[in-house]
Amino acid sequence: MVHTLPTLDYSFDALEPWIDTATMEIHYSKHHQAYIDNLNKALVDFPAEAEKPIEKLLSNLEAVPEKIRTAVRNHGGGHYNHSLFWKVMTGDTKLRIYEDKNLRIIEEINKIFGDMEKFQAQFSAAAMGRFGSGWAWLVVDGSGQLSVASTANQDTPLSEGKKPLFGLDVWEHAYYLKYQNRRKDYVDAWWNVVNWTEVERQYLTLSQPHLPQ
Repeated sequence: MVHTLPTLDYSFDALEPWIDTATMEIHYSKHHQAYIDNLNKALVDFPAEAEKPIEKLLSNLEAVPEKIRTAVRNHGGGHYNHSLFWKVMTGDTKLRIYEDKNLRIIEEINKIFGDMEKFQAQFSAAAMGRFGSGWAWLVVDGSGQLSVASTANQDTPLSEGKKPLFGLDVWEHAYYLKYQNRRKDYVDAWWNVVNWTEVERQYLTLSQPHLPQ
């Protein structure tokens, strides 16, 4: 298969004023596209790996031929991470609301972390504590347990046996045009565009016992 950019469900300006239009366009059409181009280039001479979904490759990097393992980890990770990132943001204010929807993911967050405020504080701390480039994640393990995680560069929780429900990109290219060095302002603003309806869908899918771990 040839990996391609996923279709955005919203326009580049839909996340204003929290995520600016210029950053969205460059981030999506330049940075994400570069990861895809480099991933496809690495897979050209490895047809067996080229036919596998990116999730399968990243979930078992040791099985990826050593010659392309780093490329799959970096560029494949960049492709997977960004594909999820776009999906869990929205310009639709109705999808951002979780208070009155009786979402199972919110119930589980409250159960594990105490309440939404405490969860957001822990997640934001992971985003702020990531030195250099990387991601903060809400992940679910094979038993359905939620936890906050952080990975460097374009590493993904899939490679650690965990499934991400959503992630926040804290590479500088994700926020520098608008926020410059103020990562905290970016992290705080990002909560305004989270698509909780999509996060719920992800959670219900990943928590199904019949799904392969």
